[in-house]
Amino acid sequence: MASMGLFDITVFAAIFLGTIVYWVKGRLRGSGKKTRHPAPTPNADVSNAINDRDIVAVMNKLGQNCVVMYGSQTGTAENYASRLARESKKRFGLETMVADLEDFDFEGINSMPANALVIFVLATYGEGEPTDNAVQFYQFITQETAFSPEPDSLPLGNLNFAAFGLGNSSYEHYNSMVRNVDKALRGFGANRLGEAGEGDDGRHTTEEDFMEWKENMWRAVAAKFGLQERETVYDPTFSITELPIAREDPKVFLGEANKMHLKRNIRSPFTGQNPYVATITESRELFLSKDRNCLHMEIDLGSTPGLSYETGDHVAIWPTNPGEEVDRFLTILGLQEKRHQVIGIMAVDPTSKVPVPTPTTYDAIARYYLEICAPVSRQLISTLAQFTSNGDEEIKTKMNRIGNDRTYFQELTGSHCYNIATFLGIISKGAKWLDIPFSVFLEGIPKLQPRYYSISSSSLAQPQTISITTVVESRLVTNGRFRGVATNYLLALKQKQNNDPNPCSFGQSYELDGPRRLFAGIRVPIHIRRSNFKLPSDPKTPVIMVGPGTGVAPFRGFIQERAKQVQDGVSIGRLLLFFGCRNATEDYVYESEWEEYGRVLNDHFNVITAFSRQTSPKVYVQHRLSEWAKEVNKLLAKDGYFYVCGDAANMAREVNATLVQIIAGERGVSQTEGEEIVQVMKAVGRYQVSNITAIYLCGGSRRRLQLISVLGGCLVVGQKLRPSSCAFCQFAV
Repeated sequence: MASMGLFDITVFAAIFLGTIVYWVKGRLRGSGKKTRHPAPTPNADVSNAINDRDIVAVMNKLGQNCVVMYGSQTGTAENYASRLARESKKRFGLETMVADLEDFDFEGINSMPANALVIFVLATYGEGEPTDNAVQFYQFITQETAFSPEPDSLPLGNLNFAAFGLGNSSYEHYNSMVRNVDKALRGFGANRLGEAGEGDDGRHTTEEDFMEWKENMWRAVAAKFGLQERETVYDPTFSITELPIAREDPKVFLGEANKMHLKRNIRSPFTGQNPYVATITESRELFLSKDRNCLHMEIDLGSTPGLSYETGDHVAIWPTNPGEEVDRFLTILGLQEKRHQVIGIMAVDPTSKVPVPTPTTYDAIARYYLEICAPVSRQLISTLAQFTSNGDEEIKTKMNRIGNDRTYFQELTGSHCYNIATFLGIISKGAKWLDIPFSVFLEGIPKLQPRYYSISSSSLAQPQTISITTVVESRLVTNGRFRGVATNYLLALKQKQNNDPNPCSFGQSYELDGPRRLFAGIRVPIHIRRSNFKLPSDPKTPVIMVGPGTGVAPFRGFIQERAKQVQDGVSIGRLLLFFGCRNATEDYVYESEWEEYGRVLNDHFNVITAFSRQTSPKVYVQHRLSEWAKEVNKLLAKDGYFYVCGDAANMAREVNATLVQIIAGERGVSQTEGEEIVQVMKAVGRYQVSNITAIYLCGGSRRRLQLISVLGGCLVVGQKLRPSSCAFCQFAV
C-alpha cells in the first residue's frame, strides 16, 4: 500500500474529527426532549396505545396497517405526512396513522408485519443533518449493529417502506437524510416500494416533486399488496360542530397557542409549541429608500427562566394573518356573519391530530392558525373541484383541469401568487362558495408557522435583549401585490410603536393586541432555536465573514461580541467583513455602527463593501473577496474561520468558487487541491454557512424576484431568479 501523504493525513484527520463533532452535537441536541401539549384523546384505548413507545405495538393495538412517520423542522414534512395518511385511507382503505419520529423507539421495528406499510417523510436540516425530532431515530437506524451484533444479518426483511425527502439542491448534502435512511433500511433488508422521492426547494419544485413521487409510490404499493383504488369522494377527517357558547367563554381559544396561554399561565420551556410573549423595546427603519423597508428590532427577554440565547442563534417570530386577508377568506366562504361562531372540532379517526386548538372560532382559525395567505396548491384545487359554486359544470371542469395539469396550473397561478380566497373569487367571478366543508381547509391548508431570523446581537454584550434585522416583503406581482405575512406584521408593530404619521393601510388590519389583548403593549410571541453557526471559542482566531444585505445579521452579533471582549481586556484575532448592497446612500445597513466598532477594534476590524448599483459592471462580495486574496489566504493559513450568510443558491456558491480560486492561486496548488482544502475546512467546522432554506416568491419570467432565507433569517434582496411555481411560498416572510 502506498504511504499516505501529509494532505491525505490531514483530510483523514479532519473527517474523523468532524464525524466526532457531528455525533456529539447530535447526541447533545437529541437529549433535550421537546415538551408537547397534545390535544385530549377521546378514546382511552387510543390514549393508552399512544403512550407506548413501541411503534409496532401501537399499530397492533389500534388496528393500523400503515404508518406515516415524519422528521420535520418547520412543519412542512409533518403536513405532507398528514396528507399521505388521509390519501391512503380514502384511495386504498388503508388503516393509517401519522407518527412523530421523536415519539417512538425503533428497536422493535424488525417485528413489523409483512402486510404493513411504513412511509417516511424526512426533511434534511442545515448542512445534511436530521431535524431535531429525528436525531435519535437517525442515530439508531444508521448503526451497522442496530438490530444485531452481526452486521451482515437482514433483520428488516419483512419491512415494506416508502420514503420522501425534503431538501435543497443549493446545499452540498442535498437530501442526505432520506438518502442515508433509505440506504440503512435497505442495508438491513427492508423492501422499498417505488423510488425514494426527493423534493428540491432549491429549484422551488418540492410540491410538484412530492405529487409526482406519491403517484408512482401508490402504484408500487397497490401492486405489492393487491390494492384496488377507490373512487375519490371527499370524506372529512374532522367533524365540526357549532357550539351554543359565547366566544368570551374562557375555554374558547381565540388565537392562543395552547392551554397555558389561554389560562395566562405562560411558563418554560419555550418551544415551537409554546412561545414566550416578549416586548419589543425598540424598532427603527434601516433603509433610506422610499419604496423598501428594512427593520431593526430589539426584543426584551428579561430574566425569564428558561429563556436565553447564544450569539449566532435564531429567533422564531409567531405572526398573525392580516385582517384584510381574513375578511377575504371568510367572505368568499360565506362565513363573515358567522366569524365569531364557536365551533368544536373532533377527529373522525381518533389517530388523526386536530391541527388547531379547540373549541375556537372561524375568525381565530383564519387569523391565527392557518396559512391562508399561502399561494394555493394544486392538490387543494383538485379537492375543491367537487364543491363548485351552485354545481357549475364549467367551473368544475376548469378546476379539475387546473388540479390535474401541472403546466396549466402554473400558467394560471404562477405569476399571481393567488392565495386560496383570491383564487376562488377569481374562478367563481366573485360568487361565494357555500358548499365546501370547512374541514377541507383544516386538511388542505398548512398551519401558520413561525418565521425564523438570525439574531443580530451578541449574548455577551446584551444577554437579556435580542436584535433582529429584516427586510419587509412587499412586491408587485401580476395583477396585484404580494406582501409577506410576518415582516408586514413586524412593520405594523414598528409603525404603532413609533406613531408613524402615515402607517401602511395593509398593516393597520393586523390585530396587533392579539387574542384577548395578550400581545398588548408592542409584544410578540417568540421562541429561540439553537444554531451551530458560532464564533470560534478562541477569541484570537481570525474570522472572515461574507454577508450581503441582511445576510449581515449574524455578523453584527459576532462583531458586537468581539468588541465587548476587547472592552473587557480580551485579546482578539483579525476580523474581515465583506458586505454588499445596492447603494451606499439607500441600503447600507449599520454603517455608523461599523464605524464605531472600528474605533473600538482598531486595526483588528475591516469592512469591505460592494455597492452593486453604483458600478458598471456590477461588483458583488465575491469580487471584493478576490481583491483581498492575499489577506484572506494569510488569515486562513493561521487557522482562521470563514463564514457565509445569504443567498445559498447564488451568492454562497460564487463565494465558495472564489475561495477555491484564492487558495489555489495563493498557495500554488491545483484547482482540485484547492477544492479539497475547502472541503477539509468545512469538515472541521472552519467554513460555515448559515442554516438557510431559500424560498422563492412568485413573479413572471421577466420580473426580479426576492429571495427570502426563512430558516436562517438572512434576507437577501435583488437577486435575479427563475420564476417560481410558488409551491412553498406559504413560508415566505
